[in-house]
Amino acid sequence: MAGGKQSPRQKMINLMYLVFIAMMALNMSKEVLTAFGMINEKLADSNASVSERNEAAMAGLAAKADEQPAKYVPLKEKAEQIHDLTIQFTSYIEEQKQLALEDVGDATDYETMDQSAKLDELFFSSGKPSAAGREFLNAIETYREGVAGIIEEDFPAIAAEIRREFSTEPVEDREGVDKPWLEYNFQGFPLIASVTKFTQMQGDAKSAENDILSAMLSGQLQSEVSLTNYEALVIPDKTAFFSGENFTGTVVLGRVDKTLQFDKVVINGKEVSSTQAGQVKLEFPAGNVGENEIKGQLQFREGDSIVTIDVNKSYSVIPRPNSAVISADKMNVVYRGVANPMTISIPGVGNVSANAPGLRPAGGAGNYLMDVTTLQAREVTINVSGELPGGDKVSDSKTFRVKDIPRPVGTVRGEDGTVRMQRNTLEIATIGASLPDFDFDLNLRVTGFKIKVPGQPTVQVRGQQLDERAKGALRRAGRGEMIQIFDVEAQLANNSSYKLKQVSPVFVELTN
Repeated sequence: MAGGKQSPRQKMINLMYLVFIAMMALNMSKEVLTAFGMINEKLADSNASVSERNEAAMAGLAAKADEQPAKYVPLKEKAEQIHDLTIQFTSYIEEQKQLALEDVGDATDYETMDQSAKLDELFFSSGKPSAAGREFLNAIETYREGVAGIIEEDFPAIAAEIRREFSTEPVEDREGVDKPWLEYNFQGFPLIASVTKFTQMQGDAKSAENDILSAMLSGQLQSEVSLTNYEALVIPDKTAFFSGENFTGTVVLGRVDKTLQFDKVVINGKEVSSTQAGQVKLEFPAGNVGENEIKGQLQFREGDSIVTIDVNKSYSVIPRPNSAVISADKMNVVYRGVANPMTISIPGVGNVSANAPGLRPAGGAGNYLMDVTTLQAREVTINVSGELPGGDKVSDSKTFRVKDIPRPVGTVRGEDGTVRMQRNTLEIATIGASLPDFDFDLNLRVTGFKIKVPGQPTVQVRGQQLDERAKGALRRAGRGEMIQIFDVEAQLANNSSYKLKQVSPVFVELTN
């Protein structure tokens, strides 16, 4: 179980699962989908190994029941009930997996399993659990309460752990909002991620059964069963590895002694009281992005003396993902005349430096502004560098196209193109310029324009409204005639030095 005794291999699988969920939130690539599939395969292999151990434990218990019926028959009966509940539950989960994969042609082609629609349609209806969703929740509850009820009296701690591990109570997300358990764990996830979670649930149930059998037998099973008390501990040389480098570490055997009680535990200078079953439960703020240390001491009494074991480990903290990284490759553009906002970061790196012509920090981690008004080149490259935990350097770059602000269009009363209005309305209307569908909200100021009335000389106007000469020419126009307003002079309100492209004309059809 995730909160009980686990093999280091299982812990590493769980860690990989969480890391890849974080990677998914940053960028759902085909490699991530394949990685989920590989994790699912490893979980399935691990589950098969646990099943073999459970079967061996059941066989050993049966042999002991034959030898000492009075002592072992009651344990054997409870073990068989738990075993049956576990088989029923894991078989039901297997049915859900097969149902989820029924439309998948190749169950090993993980890159095609990037959609969530199959399970969303199966488990949810109108934003609430469907009949199949309620059946799934009921199956979890039946298993949880069935197993916990059998062992409640003899092993209350394990029963409580099972209720916690298989709880279906609402879950608080990172924004502090309680979400239904089914929605939080399955809605909107890629198919391969949900299939992997199904496999993990099967593994949790099998591990729970193994924990219960171990507690029941208390080290009195045959030697092959008692060996499950030993775990292969994988100790990596560091807690985070990056693509392209080799994994380095060591494997040692360790034995978990649930009878051991610590007299004093100090971690990072603070005494820890949450110890149980020979284990110390740690919970403290993860710290800043980068490499962090766990230091302390474990003290326990051995005879008349106090034995002290030092704790000295390190771990890496990476930024919490809060948005997906989605980019349209053809839209890598920065514009002259405006301050282009940029967000620049490297996942897993706290301090990042970036440089390019016109680029400057804008306050806040990863926030920059880029002004390429004076840059004559058609492209600009942003170079980014940082230092990984452990001291390794990492760098990257990205090239953006440099473009001018698009051609503005003239407006009358805020309307462009051909506008129909009355003569007296045009006399008092404001002539303007706009940038329709442009990504930046720019304030354009008009300083002058020309107006052409059919049959009349062109009139040059200074300002944003018709002057007396323009109004005089307008009064000589007939109904239905088209008035042309062109050569609109406009500039950026906050950057008058930037020369905009020529403003498109606007036409007014008189309605009286």
